[in-house]
Amino acid sequence: HCNFEFDLCGWKQDENDDFDWNLRTSTTTKMGTGPSTDHTLQEPSGHYIFIKSSFLHLSGQKARIFSPVLSRRNKDCKVCGGVILFYYHIYGAHIGSLIIYQRTTVKHEQVLLNLTGNQGNFWQRKALTVAGDGDINEDFQIVFEGIAGNGPKDGIALDDLTFSREC
Repeated sequence: HCNFEFDLCGWKQDENDDFDWNLRTSTTTKMGTGPSTDHTLQEPSGHYIFIKSSFLHLSGQKARIFSPVLSRRNKDCKVCGGVILFYYHIYGAHIGSLIIYQRTTVKHEQVLLNLTGNQGNFWQRKALTVAGDGDINEDFQIVFEGIAGNGPKDGIALDDLTFSREC
């Protein structure tokens, strides 16, 4: 489980992307860019990770962050399917996309979810079942890819990322 209150909890920035996800609070933001509170504490001082469209990021540029390696060797993970729970805030008139991938250790990526466009000015919960294609015993990672839009106040935020215990 990661609520980003202290650090990135073992999640790593992808070095082959265009820019990074930033750990931040709503107290350090300008009005109109991102959520007014985090999801965990429901307070402006609470932390989450965030990307925003700006003159520094061209429309279509990507920020990627990936989880620690997860194992499917546990028999319960095979039976019930591993699940990732998370909260997202995707808001703005010209927002880009949030794409979630499951990446195997051989770097094959499978799209689990693609959210494009304005999703509303509030935190939303999502539960995804990890894919079972290929070798069911193969270790994997989850990748969150934010794609910049072209609105200066648009942003994508993530908070409270949790994996099921079985995996």
